[in-house]
Amino acid sequence: MDQADVIRALENDELEPCFQPVVELHTGRLAGFEVLARWNHPQLGLVLPENFISLAEKNGLIGQLTHQILSKSFLLAPVLPEPLFLAVNISPIQLQYLSLPRQIHDAAEDTLFPLHRLVVEITESALFNNLERARKIAIELREMGCMLALDDFGTGYSSLLHLQTLPFDVLKIDRSFISSMTDERESRKIVAAIVGLGHSLGLTTVAEGVETEEQAEILLQLDCEMVQGWLYGRPSTADRIPHLVAAEARTPSASLSMHVTDRAGSGLEALPAQRLAQLQAIYAGAPVGLCFLDRNLRYVSINRELAKFAGAPVAAHLGKSVKEMVPGFFPYLEPYFIRALQGEAIRDVESSEPGIKPHEGGRTALLSYQPAFDEVGEVIGISFVAVDITARKRTEEALRESEEHLRYLVEHNPEIPWVSDAEGNNLDVSSRWTKITGLSMERTRGMGWLEALHPEDAELIMKALHTASPIDVELRVKSIDGRWRWMRFRGSPRLGRSGQIVRWLGSVEDVCERKQLGEGQRKGRK
Repeated sequence: MDQADVIRALENDELEPCFQPVVELHTGRLAGFEVLARWNHPQLGLVLPENFISLAEKNGLIGQLTHQILSKSFLLAPVLPEPLFLAVNISPIQLQYLSLPRQIHDAAEDTLFPLHRLVVEITESALFNNLERARKIAIELREMGCMLALDDFGTGYSSLLHLQTLPFDVLKIDRSFISSMTDERESRKIVAAIVGLGHSLGLTTVAEGVETEEQAEILLQLDCEMVQGWLYGRPSTADRIPHLVAAEARTPSASLSMHVTDRAGSGLEALPAQRLAQLQAIYAGAPVGLCFLDRNLRYVSINRELAKFAGAPVAAHLGKSVKEMVPGFFPYLEPYFIRALQGEAIRDVESSEPGIKPHEGGRTALLSYQPAFDEVGEVIGISFVAVDITARKRTEEALRESEEHLRYLVEHNPEIPWVSDAEGNNLDVSSRWTKITGLSMERTRGMGWLEALHPEDAELIMKALHTASPIDVELRVKSIDGRWRWMRFRGSPRLGRSGQIVRWLGSVEDVCERKQLGEGQRKGRK
């Protein structure tokens, strides 16, 4: 191919635009199209731009070529509903001509295409020769209503200067980083940095060349807004545009949908500076100890609550390892840290200061270890949470001692306490009952306690339990040696709000010896 071929193509109107979908990553909805020039060669079919763009640039034909592509693209206005946009690439050579904005304006005016829906893409290499002239052109394009995108970001020179100097709206991540980021950690980090930079500057980030679900997953985790590539659609001719516009949104995969759901209403859509302020507020206001440790178990961040727990200021922790800050406690923490670094989430591990019990003045905490993963599932650190439960443990210890004391008093009380429901089912009774009757606690539950009573007396006590009056009767109970012993049953009903019995509370007292003594005294008087 030579100059004559390109001239003939322009004269015969053989150049035509193709359109590649640009999609909102979080929703799968169509956002617009990037316009890509194709040469519909009579013999060769569609010829890719790398085979003719450079020829047009060298021979001063790029302006004519751009006009032909723009005019045909803008004719789509009637079938391209609001707010879908068109993104067009501008040759680096064209960015040297101050007439470029007027050329774009006239092409849009002839076809009634609204310029606020046009994104003009500029490559970094186009800015290298004359940044001041590029700035004038960019400002004029913005004043016309166009949006500006910095294309192939990260592959040119002085990128940050370009972002500072020119009024860009969109930052496009070069496909070379996208294609390698699933295999190369460096590429992932570069993509993460570009997305973060875009957010910081209020720019929309667009990833080019997305071909796999794995790439889309990583980009979603990094909060990239838009994507384009074969995964979302190959370049199509103009006749396919109505079909693409009418098609349903590409539903994100199950894993992608999960991330979208997790994000909803969470405030994580905020810019990095706002996110940092949110996290700082959470850290400062949390009533528990929080910190983040890197893979070497060094403090990246820590809140005052945990620093106070550790007995040193916040600043003293940062950059130091856990072993340096709490050497005596570290051996007890280290096994859990190792497991967390291997990807295991560990929650609610109770731990006390070595050799010191809470009631002796030591502290006890409930510890959780949550591994933090990067965009491809590698552990990059540990989120560590410590909840001081010293007061609770001391209360539990005091309650346990109180219960033990009460149990001692009950077990050594000559009377046997008991509890039953309104129907007489035994709910609780002192273990002394089993020692006297030989019935196990399990066998005594429910109505089993009646087995130890004389049949006549069992009928008597059951009648008494179905009244609302206090009970005070002497009954015969078969002891473990098979003899009948007289025992005094006393009980009081506990009534509900409507007056019904909800519980019986009472005691049993062995009165056999007293009863025998009384009978002996009566016989002596006779």
